Amino acid sequence: MALCLALAATPLMATETQDKPIVGEMSWHEIQQNARGQTVFFNAWGGSQPINSYLRWVAREVKSRYDITLNHVKVADIAETSQRLLAEKTAGKNTGGSVDMVWINGENFRTMKTNELLDGPFVAQLPNWKLVDKRLPVYEDFTESTDGLEAPWGVGQLVFIHDSQTLSNPPASFAELLSLAKAFPGKVTYPQPPAFHGTSFLKAALIELTNADPALYEPIDPEKDQAKFDQMTAPLWRYLNQLHAVAWQQGKRFPASSTEMLQLLDDRQLLVAITFNPNEAKAAIERGDLPATAKAFAFEQGALSNIHFLAIPWNASAKEAARVVINFLMSPEAQARKSNIQIWGDPAILTPEALGSEEEAQGFELYQAIAEPHPSWQTALETAWQQRYGH
Repeated sequence: MALCLALAATPLMATETQDKPIVGEMSWHEIQQNARGQTVFFNAWGGSQPINSYLRWVAREVKSRYDITLNHVKVADIAETSQRLLAEKTAGKNTGGSVDMVWINGENFRTMKTNELLDGPFVAQLPNWKLVDKRLPVYEDFTESTDGLEAPWGVGQLVFIHDSQTLSNPPASFAELLSLAKAFPGKVTYPQPPAFHGTSFLKAALIELTNADPALYEPIDPEKDQAKFDQMTAPLWRYLNQLHAVAWQQGKRFPASSTEMLQLLDDRQLLVAITFNPNEAKAAIERGDLPATAKAFAFEQGALSNIHFLAIPWNASAKEAARVVINFLMSPEAQARKSNIQIWGDPAILTPEALGSEEEAQGFELYQAIAEPHPSWQTALETAWQQRYGH
């Protein structure tokens, strides 16, 4: 894949001009002073109204506290941002970039890291880094070392939601999910890859169907090792062929997002919805998007889990302000608000001691964690899925 080809590039920190101090060498006081008046263009998924509303609050706060203007650039897939940054790199645009901050993890982080599209390491500069719960997997992103190039923002887990009034005994595995789909045709589906939740569904299913084969945690190149890839994924395609035959819309159409699945669950068109937020059921009930009988659950094997991160492109126009915004997003105040089910419900990445009295705002439980496969599997599975089922 062209995005993953490493390009000849200047060192990560060698992007400042000769007469301008290197941001990575500034004190935090200097960073805050230089950040005043800057505008941060933050590329982040824009498909959730609660998240968008939360970021509007963040924008108001960083404007009043630090005189920073935060613009949320809503994108459907951060891969779009990766492509734009790669184009800027190829064109030699090493300053004045169009992106100042990105919300990333997994394959997109690996792409940006491999092609040296990120500024840093910067995380150790952030005062709130010391408050992060280091028991969480904050040093690795889908098996890829973060190397201080991205700061943790929240915890994600692939869980399911059902309405206990219409489905009292939810499935405990992908095998049972298929049985449910066969028993109730048209009532089960998943988002269409490469939508994040759809690809996550494929990965979690493959982990169960291969009994968490260690090969899933090693790089895969289907072109160089087609036989291995075909052998590993054969159980997944057999599973999906059976599922699609009895799925919602007969597997000829798939929901575009987790948000659409929640709507279909609320309309009782589906028996099960998918989310990457273990708090989403409670949050959706608070918002009035789901009935009070909605409940989250994970399969017996556990929940596919990861940390989602914030990073700064190497050619960002507002590197100082981006650092200040990220530090604020990692603060106890911002983390507690983010984890509040009445606002977003995304679990915090800080220690309980750091959250202090605000810890009560979280009200979430994390399920047994399943590690993400190597990021190369994400691209390989999306490509193979499109070849088989993309209409």
